Amino acid sequence: MDSNAIIKCSALHVKPKGLTLQYGTAGFRSKAEHLDHVMFRMGLLAVLRSKQTKSTIGVMVTASHNPEEDNGVKLIDPLGEMLALSWEEHATHLANAEEQDVLRVLTDISEREAVNLHHDSFVVIGRDTRPSSKKLSEAVIDGVTVLGGQFHDYGLLTTPQLHYMVCCRNTNGQYGEATLEGYYQKLSKAFVELSKQVSYNGDGHRSLKVDCANGIGALKLKEMEHYFSKELSIKLFNDGTKGKLNYLCGADFVKSCQEPPQGMDIKSNERCCSFDGDADRILYYYCDTDGHFHLIDGDKMAALISSFLKELLLEIGENLNIGVVQTAYANGNSTRYLEEVVKVPVYCTKTGVKHLHHKAQEFDIGIYFEANGHGTVLFSKPAETKIRQLSKELRGKKRNAAEILENIIDLFNQAAGDAISDMLVIEAVLALKGLTLQQWDALYTDLPNRQLKVKVADRYVISTTNAERQAITPPGLQEAIDGLVKKYRLSRAFVRPSGTEDVVRVYAEADSQESVDSLLHEVSSVVFQLAGGIGEIPQLSF
Repeated sequence: MDSNAIIKCSALHVKPKGLTLQYGTAGFRSKAEHLDHVMFRMGLLAVLRSKQTKSTIGVMVTASHNPEEDNGVKLIDPLGEMLALSWEEHATHLANAEEQDVLRVLTDISEREAVNLHHDSFVVIGRDTRPSSKKLSEAVIDGVTVLGGQFHDYGLLTTPQLHYMVCCRNTNGQYGEATLEGYYQKLSKAFVELSKQVSYNGDGHRSLKVDCANGIGALKLKEMEHYFSKELSIKLFNDGTKGKLNYLCGADFVKSCQEPPQGMDIKSNERCCSFDGDADRILYYYCDTDGHFHLIDGDKMAALISSFLKELLLEIGENLNIGVVQTAYANGNSTRYLEEVVKVPVYCTKTGVKHLHHKAQEFDIGIYFEANGHGTVLFSKPAETKIRQLSKELRGKKRNAAEILENIIDLFNQAAGDAISDMLVIEAVLALKGLTLQQWDALYTDLPNRQLKVKVADRYVISTTNAERQAITPPGLQEAIDGLVKKYRLSRAFVRPSGTEDVVRVYAEADSQESVDSLLHEVSSVVFQLAGGIGEIPQLSF
């Protein structure tokens, strides 16, 4: 470790006075102008993590669904998963260190994690299309090189693509080829093979309108679409040529506002979907003949995919262990459908993809989708090996089912939730099952639900348990919520502190919209009174 070089280079990436940031599920997020020092220091940290794990580590410069003026960064661990929790703490400590303490904090991390500084290190870097991303990724490279690390800059990538690259590099190519061409070919080959199994009525051509949130997903879909254009025709909207990233479009907008994105003209019953800014979330939707908007969210993706995989396993006669992982935000009727109709066990974790991903790894086939459309399916190594073996040994319908499963394994990006991968999986499943969007939507009816934010002086006065579904503090809050919930049919409500701002998020659902609105207002009022609300008690807007 060249102390003088680090001190000299760090002085070129000055930390703004008084700025404190926290590494969360999505890494660091802030205004882009505040992040130069963070990027440099995450380059340093990535080198240490690479030396410790003796593997390639990823650094992604993105702020996903945030407004264009924001940016962020997250580190990707060896198998394409989120950064280990203990290293999240190191990241926070290093990002917030004063200039004169950077070297000391680096040394402390190295000693605590027993990093052999003589080991080689390799870091791969990707970035989204924000105007600030290129300069910030150059700050990451400064951090990597000053510690003597080797790197490869992939440039513009979706976040899931960088997760994929890291996984490929650390499995010596067993998972796939660590190039964009390798990514495109692996996914499209599996999709084309699945499409061959479809018995179409009519001309067999399917079309889909895709809102790309004016983000990186548009660039990558344009590069990829010729691989599967015979099987699926996609028409891109909000492709970054006119509009602003995530502004009045994208998956987060569609989910929050329950309306189509601007910049996309939708005719009745047309098939549509939206990505978010870094293309790791996807939501489907359509407008019916009366012009009513219908959103098909991550819960319904989990329902569709779970029932499809269960049918295939029954066909081949293989009793693999399937589990579906949700968060407290999953609609109550989706949980009931999965447990009572599909008959698969459902587990609830804390909010945040890393929690769902970790739980999904416990099963032969682990399925997770957040309601916001972020999710994937994980296949254990023994399960994957068994399925590939059966696709060669079985005959007739059983062999056909095993081959479909084999291609589904290749079509999912198991390193991370991936809008492009999930889009192709959903298109394949709908075609194979002969389902329209309307029939998919009709699997079950969502219970009416709403969310609200309550501003508080200190969000940490609220602590939760039971996968964030029950409040432990402040005293009396959970008892008050329980009392309010009892007043309404098929109702539930929970509160949880935001991970990024001093607000408390309140969720409610019940058998009617009127009941939901009333329950949400009452719970929000209790939170305001017992948890130190500031300003005015939040009101529902209609």
